[in-house]
Amino acid sequence: MSGDVMWLLKLACLAAVCGLTVCVTGGMLYPRESPSRERKELDGLWAFRADFSPDRSAGFNQAWFKQPLAETGPVIDMAVPSSFNDITQDAELRDFIGWVWYEKEVWVPVRWLQDKDTRIVLRVGSAHYYSVVWVNGVKVVEHEGGHLPFEADIDGVIRKDVGMPCRITIAVNNTLDLHTLPPGTIKYMNDRTKYPTGYFIQGYNFDFFNYAGIHRSVLLYTTPRAYIDDITVDTNFSDSTGFVFYNVSVVGSAKPAVKVALSGKDGRCVATADGPSGVLKVPEVNLWWPYLMHANAGYLYSMEVQLTAESGQIDVYVMPVGIRTVEVTSSKFLINKKPFYFHGVNKHEDADIRGKGFDWPLIVKDFNLMKWMGANSFRTSHYPYAEEILQMADRHGIVVIDECPGVGIKDIHSFGNESLAHHLVVMEELVRRDKNHPSVVMWSVANEPAAEMPPAAFYFKQLVAHTKSLDRTRPVTFITDSNYARDLGAPYVDVICVNSYFSWYHDPGHLEVIPIQLNTQFDNWYGKYQKPIIQSEYGADAVPGLHNDPPTMFTEEYQKQVLQNYHKVFDQKRKEFVVGELIWNFADFMTSQGITRVVGNKKGMFTRQRQPKSAAFLLRERYWTIANGTGVLPTWAKYPCH
Repeated sequence: MSGDVMWLLKLACLAAVCGLTVCVTGGMLYPRESPSRERKELDGLWAFRADFSPDRSAGFNQAWFKQPLAETGPVIDMAVPSSFNDITQDAELRDFIGWVWYEKEVWVPVRWLQDKDTRIVLRVGSAHYYSVVWVNGVKVVEHEGGHLPFEADIDGVIRKDVGMPCRITIAVNNTLDLHTLPPGTIKYMNDRTKYPTGYFIQGYNFDFFNYAGIHRSVLLYTTPRAYIDDITVDTNFSDSTGFVFYNVSVVGSAKPAVKVALSGKDGRCVATADGPSGVLKVPEVNLWWPYLMHANAGYLYSMEVQLTAESGQIDVYVMPVGIRTVEVTSSKFLINKKPFYFHGVNKHEDADIRGKGFDWPLIVKDFNLMKWMGANSFRTSHYPYAEEILQMADRHGIVVIDECPGVGIKDIHSFGNESLAHHLVVMEELVRRDKNHPSVVMWSVANEPAAEMPPAAFYFKQLVAHTKSLDRTRPVTFITDSNYARDLGAPYVDVICVNSYFSWYHDPGHLEVIPIQLNTQFDNWYGKYQKPIIQSEYGADAVPGLHNDPPTMFTEEYQKQVLQNYHKVFDQKRKEFVVGELIWNFADFMTSQGITRVVGNKKGMFTRQRQPKSAAFLLRERYWTIANGTGVLPTWAKYPCH
């Protein structure tokens, strides 16, 4: 990439070595409709053009944002939300690295424009990885990083052109360098006997396809000029009384009057309070319990916050609230003061055609499959998932380990101050977005970083400390591999999450070594750190329909035997200090092309099309047996028919 283009991949708010700060300001409440708020979704077909110029800079040099995109050159239809990679038959677009351009013309409701007391906001749910947004040719926002939302107040732009459609242009760049999250490298191939002029390769150290585009909804929403900017909720309970500690941030009113009311599922108000901060006391509280841990799992109250400004403007925001506690001891993970055992899955936002694009039918299907399996939890490997997925987890009582995009941090240059500053920003954006979800019980700041490198100790000490300062109600972890001796980041986390693939990446084909090596792994980690351990990844590839007896690698039989050997050790160690097991992976997913992958990673319990392999039934029997062992399930749950 040229210098003119690459500057847009640099974080604008870098800090000094001893004074790293973040630049996140304002709230990021999910855009809900209410008596004072409206929303208009802009999903559907957008005009799309990839910048195939040698340095990917033609769009900026020629100012494509100043005119309709179709006037700059040929455009195609592109679905939003979706990844652009698998939409066409063009291999060059599938593997494209650089700037792509989206455009859509929309009509803003006249009543929004006529009401001078209405604030109009443009919100992008997620775009990978660097985005620049223009409205009617005027730049309104830039954002670095995928997976998390960003927005801009566009009042000042669209009110200048009342009676005209609003033209929204979004340029998105999926280039990864050593300071992005996830990090990557660009390598130019200069041997003209082998490669054409300008040929380069995007490298990265993560095992999933680098899907790109606008992956979640784009929408317009309104608030009054004086509005509720942010809400933070913390919960607790004592005996039968629940406590909801709240703090409301207001913009546009110096002396706001704030009223808060909490209602149960039946609509009956159970507690009220006045003021921008305070506590709601809930008698005979219904706690938020995980799926299969209680007959009334996933109970959510409804909290209504009403702001009245000095001008008389009223803003109303309503959000679900689950009352529960999370604690960690040296050997237990406690939810509502009772031991909780994670029996769940790792996932990916990944499916045919749409790539990482948000898709409601797929989400509903995945939750049905998780509940069918008896899974009570999942980890958002290896990046934050859509807000709607966490809302589903809240409602269904599915526990979530919420992970940032810190995957593939392997180069020493990715542990420097520029990378750390960006990583701190990402964690603040993640916590700001997800802090009120009862399903989220732990933050994960990275996956399998090269934590043995000398800079890693300082890096993760700062990162974990900052995350805890943002949210002191949840433990923090990062995901490590099985080599405890070289890890320099583990002392700072609250829970040890370990990935290991014995008899797959290590001693391939030798199932007999799993019990020995897994026991050694657990004993070494616990002996050194005295912290609860989650087996955060384990598994083996299985090509669906491939069978062999005796089992051989890549067959369904081999995948089952790997799992069974792990499970024997889990059953011993969960009586001591192992507090969870998360299979890798819920479903097969796409990866970059390579000799170790046959059209993607095949470690799923389900195919990419969500059809079960043999191991899915094995895991289902195990998870329901573990759940039944707690003795708290209602009769219908002990004998599931769904």
